[in-house]
Amino acid sequence: MAGHSQYSNIKHRKALVDSKRSKLWSKLSKAIIVAAKLGGGDPSSNVRLRTAIIDAKAVSLPKDNIERAIKKGTGELEGGDVEEILYEGYGPGGVAVLCDIMTDNRNRTAPEVRKLFDTHGGKLGSTNCVAYLFERKGMIMIKQSAVDLEKLMELALENGADDVTEVDDRYEVTCTPDVYSTVVEAIESQGIEVDFKEVSRVPSTTVEVDSETAISVMKLLEKLEDHDDVQSVASNVNFTEEQLASLG
Repeated sequence: MAGHSQYSNIKHRKALVDSKRSKLWSKLSKAIIVAAKLGGGDPSSNVRLRTAIIDAKAVSLPKDNIERAIKKGTGELEGGDVEEILYEGYGPGGVAVLCDIMTDNRNRTAPEVRKLFDTHGGKLGSTNCVAYLFERKGMIMIKQSAVDLEKLMELALENGADDVTEVDDRYEVTCTPDVYSTVVEAIESQGIEVDFKEVSRVPSTTVEVDSETAISVMKLLEKLEDHDDVQSVASNVNFTEEQLASLG
């Protein structure tokens, strides 16, 4: 059930961002810029860049945009002055909230994010106030009808995945971020259709809230996700299927 909730929670919020494609493309371009800036412009030797490119291609970011972002990161083009920051805080009901930020002006971004927390019943916290509750994990979801479990397990584990579990009508492959792109490429190279894939921050434990608090938490998460400089948002709240349905 925990896996199902995590998958449902992520998909629900991600759909909101994906619906605004131009904004999503901008965020993915920033991820490529930062990856190239930190590890160079060659995806074959820069795992993080390879992962960012996989995510970008998954939502049809044009090849020219990808190449431009890489050149900004390596300094071949202007516009690569983007830094990565992690903001931590609490939402309504005391739920833990993490925001991965990429910005070219932290003096603008910090007060904007703080205001979003304050306006929606939360509070921006200090460094490591909630980060210790989360672990970065690669998550790959595949419909059970797409592949035999034994074949998928052999393929995933041979390429460094941690585990393959059954979650409702899907298989969930989990792995560390450093092998995420290798696992995804190995699975897709066999013609297996991936239903969902993402590197995200997974909470070690989750909390449940009442329906009224769930609405307030979701509003905060949505507003944070919508901010131009917020790459992704993670929370340890476990929305029930009924709450997700009522939230639309």
